[in-house]
Amino acid sequence: MRILGIDPGTAIMGYGVIEADGNRYQLLDYGCVRTKADIPMPQRLLQLHQGVTQLIQMFDPACVSVEELFFNRNVTTAVPVGQARGIVLLAAAQNELPVYEYTPLQVKQTICGYGRAEKPQVQFMVQRLLNMQSIPKPDDAADALAIAITHARYYATRRLRGEEV
Repeated sequence: MRILGIDPGTAIMGYGVIEADGNRYQLLDYGCVRTKADIPMPQRLLQLHQGVTQLIQMFDPACVSVEELFFNRNVTTAVPVGQARGIVLLAAAQNELPVYEYTPLQVKQTICGYGRAEKPQVQFMVQRLLNMQSIPKPDDAADALAIAITHARYYATRRLRGEEV
């Protein structure tokens, strides 16, 4: 199953594409869709939408997995991240792809076995799980790969239990 993982953001939107076969994962691509801060927000959102749509068309994923909106202290970043998430959800819906959402806690628990794992721990595990030579950079792309792997693991577990996927 091909999975497009997205770490939403308006300046940098990380993406990672993996092929999952049970507990085996193959890295297909990862990177970021970037927008410049001096561009008005409507144009930035358009660029993000075009970027996500292009990724969907290029890789033809079976689904999209995205990080759920979570903010603790910085409420100011919640609105732009929410807008970026909306762009991802729209692009997936336009392409009739199911969307699966995971909290940062779920991602850390799934990737590291510990819900309070630090970012370097998650990055290290992503590197190991995808058999990469080095830790994926930038952080946003590593996070997107972690989100894709999280969905692959949740999907495999649901199938083993005979649950609807």
